[in-house]
Amino acid sequence: MSALIALSILGGLTLVLATLLVLANKKLHVEEDPRIDRVEAMLPHVNCGACGYPGCRSFAEALVRGEASPAQCSVGTDEDHARIAAFLGVAVGEREKRVARLACAGGSNVARRQARYAGIETCQAATQVSGGGKSCFWSCLGYGDCEAACQFDAIQMNEHDLPVVSEDKCTACGDCVEVCPKDLFSLHPISHRLWVPCKNEEAGDHILEYCQVACTACRRCAMDAPDELITMRNNLPMVDYSKPHQTRVPIQRCPTGAIVWLEPDGTALKGRAAPKIIRREPLKEAAT
Repeated sequence: MSALIALSILGGLTLVLATLLVLANKKLHVEEDPRIDRVEAMLPHVNCGACGYPGCRSFAEALVRGEASPAQCSVGTDEDHARIAAFLGVAVGEREKRVARLACAGGSNVARRQARYAGIETCQAATQVSGGGKSCFWSCLGYGDCEAACQFDAIQMNEHDLPVVSEDKCTACGDCVEVCPKDLFSLHPISHRLWVPCKNEEAGDHILEYCQVACTACRRCAMDAPDELITMRNNLPMVDYSKPHQTRVPIQRCPTGAIVWLEPDGTALKGRAAPKIIRREPLKEAAT
């Protein structure tokens, strides 16, 4: 008898709760703009977040609300942007292409290791063992976590175990920024051609024993840069990109080539005072 009572109570509660859910669904239901599905179908469906939204669905919703422009999708082509703009009856918009920049030039032919790492060959794993084995604490470890993380094939490891970013393929999704344990990647507009590929915070020529292309904090670039374009912070040159920065003057007297001018094809142009790097094979490990 008690079991029947319990079942009756449970059944009654279930009926009440189901009724409340149906009423709530009708009361709180919000009609979704059917254009969202159409716009989402025109997007690349990679959900990279480079547009500033968590995924393509969120971006499509923002486009329909008029809170974003088609050009914000860095993965889509100009044709994709034009098709979405035509469908929504809005302007394509403008957005300067951004790409990932690497703040290190310490490949195996110019930067020493102080120890040989034996373990899982990823930067994430290696950095847990005394910083990864490079003599320069801030140096790229060269195991290619960034290359593996890039879903657009925009990063390739070169012969010196250093990542090279293709501006054409890079979508500024930020995956390399997230995965690098040394925090060497950052996203920049392609107009940022004046670049410091170094994060060493030590001052003095002694660092050249470990990396031949490291910044020694000599300040020559800061002294030569017009309108205080470059200032020193933590022994590193910092470029103020809010000022006119389309100048190669600051790179000319750098004695190590630690500040460069980046060409669209990835070539890093150094100043006349920088030594020529001709070594191809890896440097020997630092003496301990």
